[in-house]
Amino acid sequence: MTWILFLIVTAVIIFAGTVLARYGDILAEKTGMGRSWIGLVLVAATTSLPELFTGFSSTAIFKLPDIAVGDVLGSCMFNLLILSLMDAVAGKESISARAQQGHSLSIGFGLLLVGFAGLGSLAGTSLPSLGWIGIYTPLLIIGYLAAMRLIFLFEQRRLAKEAKLIAVELQYANISLRKAVTRYIYAAVVVVFAATFLPNLGERIAQETGLGQAFVGTLFIALATSLPEVVVSLSAVRLGALDLGIGNILGSNLFNLLVLALDDMFYISGPILSQTDPGHQVAVLAIVLMNALLLVGLTYQSLKKQFVLAWDTLGILIVYVGTVIFMYMVHS
Repeated sequence: MTWILFLIVTAVIIFAGTVLARYGDILAEKTGMGRSWIGLVLVAATTSLPELFTGFSSTAIFKLPDIAVGDVLGSCMFNLLILSLMDAVAGKESISARAQQGHSLSIGFGLLLVGFAGLGSLAGTSLPSLGWIGIYTPLLIIGYLAAMRLIFLFEQRRLAKEAKLIAVELQYANISLRKAVTRYIYAAVVVVFAATFLPNLGERIAQETGLGQAFVGTLFIALATSLPEVVVSLSAVRLGALDLGIGNILGSNLFNLLVLALDDMFYISGPILSQTDPGHQVAVLAIVLMNALLLVGLTYQSLKKQFVLAWDTLGILIVYVGTVIFMYMVHS
């Protein structure tokens, strides 16, 4: 019965997520903010709400800090893995060669924020705290807000230089802004509502394995809560809105690290990273490596596909699989 419910919820998210991607693309056109910005902020925040709900219930209600931290870091890993899936279905040319290089700014901020999280986990109780909150929490919040502000300014400058904006404006000329906003909200509500069932279903499935909370959170719960990102990003590729999909992935990771700061605030027993499994540091390292591979690909922008993947997205896949295998061996 658990698997049947999981498949039903998955089907609902696939349908609503496809609609969400389409109307996110329309909003990018109608508002003039660009696909990268809409994907980075609006779509990313929407698809990352399951991580927020999971973090709140894991810390404030059930007192399971490893599940909360594992969900955040595991979701960041899995989101970057989605880039490999996008590359596999994107056609002959790699996504790194087609994406606009402004995504590098998002990657840089992502590395900065995950670095704060890594230092917090590595230092443990050695770092000073602000009451029950770790000193890294305000750094994560300030870093996220700074990232949104600077990326917005960068995107506006980029869009102002693109003469082809007028041609793009005609793509959805028959759809009003009001209709686009309404349809986006409807799809978002369905995605978020359906996704709230995923953590519980994923945890019920994971309990049968007998693995530790850190591994369960990093793999099973993270995979479940990242399903909206999978659907929206792959739908964006099919629509030809590649930058919307990549922006959704990178923005979701930034939002996930903001969720980590909120989890620390919800968990009143002390700084959350000082009371979790040191094994989470493996996930932090994996996120750094995966981001670095993506940054190389976006900067070089001429990576050739090897069969179905370019070297950068193939490297991302290898790092993800290797990390999961290593964590399984440690916790089994």
